[in-house]
Amino acid sequence: MGILNLTEDSFSDGGKYLSHDQALLHIEQMIGAGVHIIDIGAESTRPGAMPISAETELGRILPVLRAIRSRYSIPISIDTQKASVAAACIDIGIEYINDVSALGHDPQMLSLLAKHSAIKVILMHRQGNPQTMQLNPHYQDVLADIYEFFAHKIELCTQGGIAKERIILDVGIGFGKNLAHNLTLLANLDYFHSLGCPLLLGASRKSFIAGIHPAPADQRLAGSLAAAAFAQQCQIDYLRVHDVFEHRQFVDVYTAICRHRKDF
Repeated sequence: MGILNLTEDSFSDGGKYLSHDQALLHIEQMIGAGVHIIDIGAESTRPGAMPISAETELGRILPVLRAIRSRYSIPISIDTQKASVAAACIDIGIEYINDVSALGHDPQMLSLLAKHSAIKVILMHRQGNPQTMQLNPHYQDVLADIYEFFAHKIELCTQGGIAKERIILDVGIGFGKNLAHNLTLLANLDYFHSLGCPLLLGASRKSFIAGIHPAPADQRLAGSLAAAAFAQQCQIDYLRVHDVFEHRQFVDVYTAICRHRKDF
């Protein structure tokens, strides 16, 4: 899953793709690099980010979305917490809604998605909101607490008309977690397989990498690939990444090596 941020202030590439032409060029590059899904977001959810209106969000997304749909058949995910934004994008034709609030922000999101049975739903765990989530995140047991959160959300969705087969889970690296929480989650992603839903990891260029080896966001590729390596070991289904070519090459080589491993 390749990231397209149509934002002014995303932590890694804010402002880089606000230009329509630059956004389309980036899409073309990601498709050429072998991306499977493009995830489009127009509202930054980094720590400290301020919310924007649905009108602003749609003003950024819809022209790009229409241009993609007129040129490519690539599956598209829309990263939004707002039902009105999701509805407008569903009308144009998308495959995924990626809600970082796990349907908790907009009370209309659950009923909207229940009506569109072809849309897959990505539920991310987040403690707090962008203004507060990194102030002092605390868990009794980060694995057990997030597992319980997901179990509750799955039940809420299935009771509300969203089939379990449509749900994808994201542990939310960097969203209300300190370095130890993030590392525990990354090292134990397979803990969540028993929930029975595909798992997505979004660790690309995240600040936990700099917490281990200081580097600005655009110099965290190696750390991102290290996280991807553990994701492969834990049999994660989706990787949400900024650097599509490098991650595709990594996954292809990793998979090829694994196919030749012999059990002694």
